[in-house]
Amino acid sequence: MNAAKSSSRQLTLMQINDTHAYLDLHPELFWTAGQTVIRPAGGFARLAAVAKAIRQDAGEDNCLLLDCGDTLHGTYPAVATAGRVMIPILNQMGIAAMTPHWEFAYGPAEFKARANELAYPILAANIFAAGSGDRPFESTLVREAGGLRIGIVGLACNIVDKTMPPHFSQGLRFTLGNNELPALIHQLRHQDHVDLVVLLSHLGFAQDVKLVQEVPGVDVCLSGHTHNRLTRPFVAGDTLIIQSGCHGSFMGRLDLRVEAGRIVDHQHELLEVGADVPPDSAVEALVREALAPFAEQLGEVVGQTTTALDRGSILESTLDNLLLQALLEHTGAELAFSNGWRYCAPVAPGPVTINDLHNMVPVNPPVSMVELTGQELLDMLGENLELTFAPDPYNQMGGYVKRCLGLKAYVKLENPAGGRIQALFVGNEPVERDRTYTAAFITNQGVPAKYGSGRRNLPERTVQVVRAYLQRHNPSASPLRGTFVLV
Repeated sequence: MNAAKSSSRQLTLMQINDTHAYLDLHPELFWTAGQTVIRPAGGFARLAAVAKAIRQDAGEDNCLLLDCGDTLHGTYPAVATAGRVMIPILNQMGIAAMTPHWEFAYGPAEFKARANELAYPILAANIFAAGSGDRPFESTLVREAGGLRIGIVGLACNIVDKTMPPHFSQGLRFTLGNNELPALIHQLRHQDHVDLVVLLSHLGFAQDVKLVQEVPGVDVCLSGHTHNRLTRPFVAGDTLIIQSGCHGSFMGRLDLRVEAGRIVDHQHELLEVGADVPPDSAVEALVREALAPFAEQLGEVVGQTTTALDRGSILESTLDNLLLQALLEHTGAELAFSNGWRYCAPVAPGPVTINDLHNMVPVNPPVSMVELTGQELLDMLGENLELTFAPDPYNQMGGYVKRCLGLKAYVKLENPAGGRIQALFVGNEPVERDRTYTAAFITNQGVPAKYGSGRRNLPERTVQVVRAYLQRHNPSASPLRGTFVLV
């Protein structure tokens, strides 16, 4: 055998990201050449089965399963139990480490309690106590696999204290991590003597690409947050970057051949976790136990949709148009706004259940009202477009574009901040900068607090309002309206 070949080591990394607490098989959106289609996928029992098959194929000791976060929050059973329902299932998966994001929706103290119940560490080098500067979570982890020492660095989502509700980050400060990362890489290389450095990130794909280009020394970046389905690794400098969809509908497999601390060959697969995957029996039993108390409540059918409901597009979505139609009818407002969330399994034409409604708005916020001037409307939409499409990835802090009804905007996305909106109409009339418009919204991301006057919450919450709308309009339709037009 060739001497160089004999020194090769094999390592297999498995990635899940943005599972959003989708415990069981669920509808998922897939792209085809002709149209999008919805078919069942995901669930932790099937994820466990895929991971088990990879371990059997590559060798148990050669594998590491890592989770990029958005794991403990998203579906009703998780939210109703502050993530507790997830713990036995996650502890059965053989996960090596995780980094967080929506986990902070429970508040830092509650999330810390869940983290202490996990059988593996939360890694977040970019979170600090606001007063002391101490890190509430470990920054790095060293694991041995494939005869190699693997140094893992975790970077949590950095927008938690910037664009999300204040109670998510109470007492904490979040950084991008680019200033902290060089010293951690040096520590792993020169003190811990690792062979490879793996970055476990929830910053987002574009942010991760820029980060590893400006901070050398990361061999592999497992990226989360932006729900990219990468069918091959993105190469940025000397770093391989993968991201593996969302909702647990995919698992990323990255096989590495390593010689003298360098990756000399790699193979990658984005594996669909389809309904044809036989579920792991032990995890399946835990999932059934977790879901049983909620089955009757969540299975209630509240209406029918003739439109396939999904959040699979960046400018506008049929799913959010349903929410906004309900807000407009309930309040009589001229405009309606919601946040540009990425998560939520789609709903095929047919029955809509209580479970579907909670998937759409897991936090189930109150319906709110506000008065906006035309100038505030222009400023708010311009700011949102910048947060979504900023040329510098570090300034991208949105999800998808803010969801809107009652307006039409003609935009040039390639223009700089402040110059993207070419024309804006409310109803059929050009926006008047000095006029005041009434708007309904859900969550502070729908209409940030710095905009508008007369802000007030109504007694009804979003799920209640949408349920009533579906019962009045059965079946309902919520097609795309062309709210944002690229020109």
